[in-house]
Amino acid sequence: MQKGQIFWLFFGFSGRVSRAAFFLAGLLLAILQAFTLYRFTLAPEGSGASGVWALSFWALFFVSVFSSVALGVKRLHDFGKPGIFAVTLFIPMVSIVAFIALCVFPGHAGANEYGDRTNAPKD
Repeated sequence: MQKGQIFWLFFGFSGRVSRAAFFLAGLLLAILQAFTLYRFTLAPEGSGASGVWALSFWALFFVSVFSSVALGVKRLHDFGKPGIFAVTLFIPMVSIVAFIALCVFPGHAGANEYGDRTNAPKD
């Protein structure tokens, strides 16, 4: 995978993404957030390290929100649905069901209006 594809996966809104790529990218974001939160809790209160880890957590949090929207949009594109439905990933209780559905159900096997194949931006 080229570095441009990694950037597209986490920050691009065009094209389609597969179940596996959606799940693994989401898992990576969750692990990174958990790690920064863990390191923040280990740092002594009021220390410089505490401030650095808190800042790191919040920066990663905002990047993760943006990336989650981008991933959700591309996963919905794989179903042939518009990306606006990605807002369901941020509705409490509905978000869990929506995430599981996007991870479990396969998208369209062939080309659709959002791209010719999965895991690639629309040409």
